[in-house]
Amino acid sequence: MSTEGPEPGVTKRESPGAAGVAPGGKADDGPRRVEIFDTTLRDGSQAEGLSLTVADKLRVAEQLDLLGVQYIEGGWPGANPKDKEFFERAAAGDLVLANSQLVAFGATRKAGGRAETDPVMAELVGAGTGHVCLVAKSSPWHITGTLRTTTTEALDMVADSVTYLRNNGKAVLVDAEHFFDGYAEDPAFSHDFLRVVEECGATPVLCDTNGGTLPHQVERVVSEARQIASGHLGVHFHNDAGCAVANSLVAVRRGADHVQGCINGYGERTGNADLTAVIANLSLKLGAETIGAERLPLLTPVARHIAEIVNLAPNPHQPYVGLSAFAHKAGIHTSAIARAPSAYSHVDPQAVGNTNRFVLSEMSGRSTVALKAEQMGIELSDDEVAYVVERLKELEHGGYHFEVADGSLELLMRAATGWKQSFYRLESNRVVTDLREDGTFLTEARIKLFVGDERIMEVAEGNGPVNALDAALRKALGPRHPELARIHLTDFKVRVLDSVAGTAAVTRVLIDSTDGDRTWTTIGVSENVIEASWEALSDSIVFGLLHAGAREH
Repeated sequence: MSTEGPEPGVTKRESPGAAGVAPGGKADDGPRRVEIFDTTLRDGSQAEGLSLTVADKLRVAEQLDLLGVQYIEGGWPGANPKDKEFFERAAAGDLVLANSQLVAFGATRKAGGRAETDPVMAELVGAGTGHVCLVAKSSPWHITGTLRTTTTEALDMVADSVTYLRNNGKAVLVDAEHFFDGYAEDPAFSHDFLRVVEECGATPVLCDTNGGTLPHQVERVVSEARQIASGHLGVHFHNDAGCAVANSLVAVRRGADHVQGCINGYGERTGNADLTAVIANLSLKLGAETIGAERLPLLTPVARHIAEIVNLAPNPHQPYVGLSAFAHKAGIHTSAIARAPSAYSHVDPQAVGNTNRFVLSEMSGRSTVALKAEQMGIELSDDEVAYVVERLKELEHGGYHFEVADGSLELLMRAATGWKQSFYRLESNRVVTDLREDGTFLTEARIKLFVGDERIMEVAEGNGPVNALDAALRKALGPRHPELARIHLTDFKVRVLDSVAGTAAVTRVLIDSTDGDRTWTTIGVSENVIEASWEALSDSIVFGLLHAGAREH
């Protein structure tokens, strides 16, 4: 773990402005440097459905260090056994940071107490980090109503706590909780709060704790706060009004030079400012220096890697790093992109580690199909391209949705060249579900197929039709294709396309699969859910065997 940091306190200098814009609108000399502070391991972990083990936290921290954020907030040492163990393991060498500083989080001393005898202060000093972030209430209403003390005592709590930590060699940041609400309530007290934090040698961080502040309000408050704060000035926005990223950018333009948030926008309620968008916008749009231009292409792989670690599905429509962030569906778009890649992309996808994707659907033109085939390494003649275009329109009219089924799409395009899979030839399958005396169901699948000239029949049981069919197919093919052991179904989705038709409605089935190196999705559509499931399952196995290099018979 890296604990070496700058001299505790604030570097006094001229008030900074945004890249090209200083407070008051004056031009800057060269790019601004904006510090990036990630709080995924603390604030982000409060997101509903997100729970990290200590091992998870260490792996997330390693990814954030690889990305090059300046600060990683590790949690609240002593608040719970997990965070306590995390800091202990970090101090013991289980976390080695090359680019980032680890930060311990905690509250100021209690009202009426003393910092040198406060247990939270002791835990923060003992955490082994060079940096500490304190949270302190900066709204008079919260101080008197929630903290149940006076505004004078609240300022004393900040001064006493910061001074104690600095005397113990810590660089200190102070999260001014509810600052924007407090500013609207009593600007004079907010000014006093900023002065106390600065006079004690800490960095003030203006927090929009409830997430309801709008950009024009941020512009005014940060501009006025910058007149008080002569050193570093941070901001921390929640996304309850959908403005966290925009607020962060506005704050930087008005003088903030330290932005807090979470990778992928994780956090309680609607989340924190998404640092992937904040970093990309600051770096590519405002010309600020954040994590370094050489690390910007790590944004997408790091964001997706962390999503895997925290076990939350990535948002495909997430700006910059989402799977669909640079996806193009309409034929007119893709034909233009083929000639000029920037025609429908606001930035070069590779700048943030992403890629253009050409999505095929009934809206696709010939250029889209040709580009997609080229990406897949499939050579299509003009006639074959035309066939695929018409086939896509026909199938999607019937309920198929190939833009989310890359595996089935590739098989369709290969079939247009005359290719037919020869891993097996189905004679028949049958699925039977029995209700047993004890009230449980038993599903049995029987498959008859040919592998080459050999006729094979297998029977398998499962906890449902798809599971039973999958087991029977694997029993039949497994001895001849050991590669199947690496292919696993990871998700199964069923959607009724025309619910007004009741039990006669068309059903769409999507199956996600992986072989450990790649993932793919296949699709089946039918009025019969078992038939649709079999189609998606069969495509999944064929696609997996094809890319595993299995020998076709």
